[in-house]
Amino acid sequence: MESSAFVRMILMSELSKRRFRSVNKLIRVGRHEVVLVLRVDSQKGYIDLSKRRVSPKDIIKCEENFSKSKKVHQTVRHVAQKHKMTVEELNKKVIWPLYKKYGHALDALKEATMNPDAIFKEMDIADDVKESLLTDIKLRLTPQALKLRGRIDVWCFGYEGIDAVKEALKEGKNISNDQVTINIKLIAPPQYVIVTSCHDKDLGMAKIQEAMKVISDKIKAYKGGDFKQQGEILVIGGDDEKRLEELLDKNDDLSSDDDYSSDDEDDNSSDDDDNTSEEEEEDD
Repeated sequence: MESSAFVRMILMSELSKRRFRSVNKLIRVGRHEVVLVLRVDSQKGYIDLSKRRVSPKDIIKCEENFSKSKKVHQTVRHVAQKHKMTVEELNKKVIWPLYKKYGHALDALKEATMNPDAIFKEMDIADDVKESLLTDIKLRLTPQALKLRGRIDVWCFGYEGIDAVKEALKEGKNISNDQVTINIKLIAPPQYVIVTSCHDKDLGMAKIQEAMKVISDKIKAYKGGDFKQQGEILVIGGDDEKRLEELLDKNDDLSSDDDYSSDDEDDNSSDDDDNTSEEEEEDD
């Protein structure tokens, strides 16, 4: 939240619907979180927030909106510095009216790259500022190359040994073409990672799968050679890897909850044993 006049607080009961042992499993310093405002106390200066009442759909929607707004702010800040204007001044002249008219300024700026006169015709804005806005937003909308990776295990216990592994990896690397370049890096024998960079995610994944098949066929042709894929092909730094981290965090939470419940069971069982022993002593 941008306001610094209020103290924001998430109550422990509003962190999660499930039991948890560690707060660090749910929230971390420096990480953006989607929360719901429960109440605002303007007299005391407090804002009560909730994390557990936010639905997954709301999280996706807020993250998309945050990403779009971040691009707009970066563009505005850059153009304002270039033309020696304040960010607020440029927002008042251009961005806020676009938000009001089109729902989101990024959608309007995208349309402006195709038809600038229709978007900026009623605005009091200099031609050089308009040109800077369009140039900057075009650069930001340029699709970025995706980095894909797939982890594999390759080994050979036969006479050829490491030479067979080298030949197999070389065969996988040779399937590179003008669109997709395959690189293979060593993690620690027998673990390797296949890495590529391209604009088309499906094409990149298909190429990595093709490289895996070539390596698998080549290494298995040698006596004692074998191949194994470790996990799925991931987008490095993309949404897929982010989702994986979230799933890992959830698994950690579940395991910690299981540990917590098992601890409770152990405590209860020990209490029952103590009670039983006390009853036996009384009978004696």
